[in-house]
Order: sequence, then structure tokens, then C-alpha cells
Amino acid sequence: MFVEPQRADPDDVARKLAAAPDLKLPPPPSWEEGPDGTVINFKMQTMGVVRKARNRIAQILYNMFITYVPSHTVRLGFLRLCGATIGEGSSIMRTTQVLDPEFLRIGRTTTVGQRCLLDARAGLWIGDNVTIASDVHIIGGGHDIDHPDFLPVPIPTVIEDYAWIASRAMVLPSHIHRGAVVAAQALVGQYKDVGELEVVGGVPAKVIGKRDPDALQYNAYYRPLFG
Repeated sequence: MFVEPQRADPDDVARKLAAAPDLKLPPPPSWEEGPDGTVINFKMQTMGVVRKARNRIAQILYNMFITYVPSHTVRLGFLRLCGATIGEGSSIMRTTQVLDPEFLRIGRTTTVGQRCLLDARAGLWIGDNVTIASDVHIIGGGHDIDHPDFLPVPIPTVIEDYAWIASRAMVLPSHIHRGAVVAAQALVGQYKDVGELEVVGGVPAKVIGKRDPDALQYNAYYRPLFG
């Protein structure tokens, strides 16, 4: 029997687009039904061969070679050339991996540390003056564990201005609101929101504090030499 593949919640996507109108969403998934009811020719992103190859080659080149180049100008220039939108004064440190740079959007004076994973395959929007510490993983979806074909479910993520994602945190597809803090080694679950100025920690992440709104006046610029 054919089972309809799961899709991202349209209400969740609409809320994220309302907060981040320039969120770059990839084309939606597509598939065909086989004679035995299984899903065949599943495409997580319905796009032409040239566009898909461009993203794939960009991803391979960046993650295997460019991310190790000790030059912010070279690394960010390559990502922009491949379709990423990255604001003035932002930085992505060496050894961080990027998936599908075309759908990555980063605002101004935002810092991403080393050994992070920026999974933009479903659309990843990061605002201004955001601090993402080293070893943070931001995941662009999951799998439908109840589907007989274990199909991927791409879901976009939005991280608003002045958020701080501390070391070794994992952010599943969610909405991190302005000024929120995700503590070290915390897990933000899929479809979970972290409210404005909330401080969350633990597995799964729960509210453990509140941030002073008057503190959100700093510039998160950080671009160390050879960083």
C-alpha cells in the first residue's frame, strides 16, 4: 500500500518565512509511486541536473578543500560564488562543513566557530550578530521513521539576531528567536521554538533562564588572522 511521504509542516514554514522573509527555501521534494506501492525516484529537492550538480560540486569542494584555506576572504568568497548570502563582517572559521551553500543565508557580523555543521539543504537563515560556537551542529531535517522507505523530511531552520548557540549544541530544525541562548551540549528538538531572550539547556532543551534585553547592543564581529 502506498504511503504518502511526510513533508515539512506548512504552518511551521509559514511562521519561519514571516520572521525571515528572505529565507531561501529549496524546491520541494518529489517522487513517483512504484507498482508495488513503494516510493521510487524520490528527490529531496526537485531541481534540474545542472543546478543539483552545481550544489553538489560546491559542497564537495568546500568541505574537502576550501574550508581548510586559512583565509576568510577565500572561504566566504567561494560560498558566495556558490549562491550563499553572507553579510558584511561575518565569518565562518576553518573546518566548518556546509551542506548546499545555495540555501544558506547569514546576516552581518555573525560568527560561526570551527568544526560546525551548517546543513542548509532545507534552508538555513541566520541573522545579524549571531554567535555560533565551535562544534555546533545545525541539522536541516530528519527521516520519517514510520514510512516503509525511511524517507528524508527537509525542514528549514531560522536563527534570529543576537542568538548564541554554545559549544557542542545540536539544533534540529527549529526557530531560535532574537537574543536566545542555547547552552553548551544542549539539544533543541525538531519543530521546537526557543523564545525571545530565553536561555535553554539540557537534552531536550528546556528554559533555564532569561536574558537582559538591554544587553543586545554588542557587535559579534570576530575574524582572527588565519582563523
